[in-house]
Amino acid sequence: MARRFASPKLVVATHNHGKAEEFRTMLSGFGVEIVSMADLGLPAPAETGTTFETNAAIKALAATRASKLPALADDSGLSVHALGGEPGVYTADWEGPQRSAMVGMQRIQDEFKKRGVPDTDAERRATFHCVLALAWPDEHVELVHGTLDGRIVWPPRGRGGHGYDPCFQPFGDGRTNAEMSTAEKNAISHRGRAFAKLVEACFR
Repeated sequence: MARRFASPKLVVATHNHGKAEEFRTMLSGFGVEIVSMADLGLPAPAETGTTFETNAAIKALAATRASKLPALADDSGLSVHALGGEPGVYTADWEGPQRSAMVGMQRIQDEFKKRGVPDTDAERRATFHCVLALAWPDEHVELVHGTLDGRIVWPPRGRGGHGYDPCFQPFGDGRTNAEMSTAEKNAISHRGRAFAKLVEACFR
């Protein structure tokens, strides 16, 4: 049985402002004070894992050890089927040293051209993954995994969201994630689905 969360304060183990805001929005109804690693001036640990689960746990444990508070981390990424699942856990690395999502999106297009991938739903299918790790100071960790299937589109569309949202169109919707409102995106996103599982397991 999953451990229930009962602390008044939670550290979000990210320096990404967009992710931190999504976390705050999704946990706004639970009366928990949210602070980020950036707010506390905590360094980001090296993500040395080869799976989303391992990297999420690394980040959550680093934050809880440094802050002595419960910590929530995610490891998320985009797996493009025609590229053998790349970039996957290396999604952020594809953005280059300046961490520009546009660089990453362009690299996907360059790989499509290099490999002769047709512009069809089947061939440009992709899956967003999100693993959430909730860690306590005694180093107990709960993990949940959410996914969202869709296709890669080009050129990028929309000004909302963050990361690769402008080039990802969920199946069943004509818009990219970046063309949706925050509430619409959170209702279907990989992170939103992972959060729903986490809330059910640990917050209710």
